[in-house]
Amino acid sequence: MLTIAAGVGIAEGIKAASGLEPRLKWPNDVYVGERKLAGVLAEAGSLHEESAGPLFGQLKYVIIGFGINILPAAHPPEIAARATSIEGELGRQVDRGLVLTECLVGLAARYHELRGGHAERVLDAWRARARESLGRTVEWDAGGTRRGMATDIDADGALVVNTDQGVERIISGEVRWI
Repeated sequence: MLTIAAGVGIAEGIKAASGLEPRLKWPNDVYVGERKLAGVLAEAGSLHEESAGPLFGQLKYVIIGFGINILPAAHPPEIAARATSIEGELGRQVDRGLVLTECLVGLAARYHELRGGHAERVLDAWRARARESLGRTVEWDAGGTRRGMATDIDADGALVVNTDQGVERIISGEVRWI
């Protein structure tokens, strides 16, 4: 759920700072139109901490990183067709400090909702920004290429896909939107 919340927070921060209306693709890619504007990565782990004592022998953590394309860049044609930037979309400069600040505010707000037991608010916000992605055909690798229609995300943040074999939950991996 942290990556879902982070995607929502980043998209909301970009909107607040720039006025753009980013949308989301599962789980946490930020798009404008059909071109990627930003992405979020999460890395989970645990650390044995002697000083934590017997009740907290394992410290668990998640590190969230995100990248936002601010400046227009000269990309090879195959990447330029898939990538965009805030300034490229706006046709003007944007205050980078404001983008960072608004994204951090968005991340903190969505994290606070998760910690407060309001994951459904985060899921609803994700769904609102992913309307264009849901109802589309997706492909993914699971011992061979699989294909189906993405219909929703569930309470755990898994992508729900209808296939010829039934409903599948995708919990990780690369999904290609067709």
